[in-house]
Amino acid sequence: MKISNKVFVLTGAANGIGREMALQLVKKGAMVAGIDLDKNGLTDTQNLAEENKGSFFPIEFNITDRKACENLPRQVIDQFGTVDGLINNAGIIQKFIPVNELSLEDAERVFDVNFYGTLYLTKVFLPIFLGRPEAHIVNVCSMGGFLPVPGQTIYGASKAAVKLLTEGLYAELKETNVKVTVVFPGAIATNISSNSGLDMPEAGTDSDHKPMPAGKAASHVISGIEKNAFRVLVGSDAKMLDKMYRIAPKFATNFITKKMKSLLEN
Repeated sequence: MKISNKVFVLTGAANGIGREMALQLVKKGAMVAGIDLDKNGLTDTQNLAEENKGSFFPIEFNITDRKACENLPRQVIDQFGTVDGLINNAGIIQKFIPVNELSLEDAERVFDVNFYGTLYLTKVFLPIFLGRPEAHIVNVCSMGGFLPVPGQTIYGASKAAVKLLTEGLYAELKETNVKVTVVFPGAIATNISSNSGLDMPEAGTDSDHKPMPAGKAASHVISGIEKNAFRVLVGSDAKMLDKMYRIAPKFATNFITKKMKSLLEN
């Protein structure tokens, strides 16, 4: 998909990979409706766009509000005249505890943001996309969507649902003008823990762990859009674990369980 002169709706645009994608998209000549609950973060993203700030339209918005989602396309079209792409990037993790200790309320919150928010926006924008000459849906998944991670089982289940939703959409839309991409980021330097309302070390705070910078991760996603890629694996860890799990799923599960053991014991 050609980026220039396209209009994208991008969730989670106030920080992290979402912010970096917004900045890179407007630099490439796109217009971006940035969606997030963090109003101040959206303002910061717009200011960071500098000479391209007019191409970024901040919308303080809750993607788990089904009724509100129905009105979102009109807001975007009123601002930019049309819409060509949706990047479902917003997501939260769960507390690093086993399913037995996680409340159903916390589990529902993870699914509401990660899966239902993605589904709601896909449903309201897809009819519009089918009438466009070219359109694109990008759903940001996770390594946890194809590999079980103890202590993040519900998060992983929500992302596995996003994975299959995206792959199903690809199959259903294969003969249309709407392209579909699923993204599997590895360890990325973002503040997803605090955004999820959790008091946990952020990515990059462990000297033995070197996550990919958010800007570099964003460039991989945008490249995937430009190439109409089916899957985008971001980072050597995502690529390695994807291959390992497909070849030897039990070995991969035991491998990641050993790696996560210390976090579960804290």
